Amino acid sequence: MRAYFSLGSNMGDRGHYLREALKLLEENKGIRIIAKSHVYETKPWGLTDQADFWNLAVEIETGLEPLELLKACQDVENSLERKRIMRWGPRTIDIDILLYDNRISNLEEITLPHPRMEEREFVLAPLREIAPELVLPSGRSIREVSGEGEVKRLD
Repeated sequence: MRAYFSLGSNMGDRGHYLREALKLLEENKGIRIIAKSHVYETKPWGLTDQADFWNLAVEIETGLEPLELLKACQDVENSLERKRIMRWGPRTIDIDILLYDNRISNLEEITLPHPRMEEREFVLAPLREIAPELVLPSGRSIREVSGEGEVKRLD
């Protein structure tokens, strides 16, 4: 199965947390990273009085079912000391499953596709980089869709 993740960090050494998250994801035998975007710096979403985020997107192949994949992502977040204190608050690392093949899930634990991905440019810009031919859940090409917020690609 093919899936796409969005990773973000806005606490401490943001680059370190992104690199470590990728390393830990790759250590999972059920996850193989196929493509990784550049890092993008973005303003926070929701709760705006916090440090800017560094975001990237990855495309993976996996044999894990959606809830197993979610647990693997949460294990990585927990190992990197992610604290869930407030919604949209600062975090060492955030890993969101954006798409999992063409699966739809409305379980309490996981919603697929990610319900707000088409609204957020910090998700779309890195995803557009690694999957320029992607058709989004709305049926539109990722090249046609612009989300809210400014992004700046870091080299």
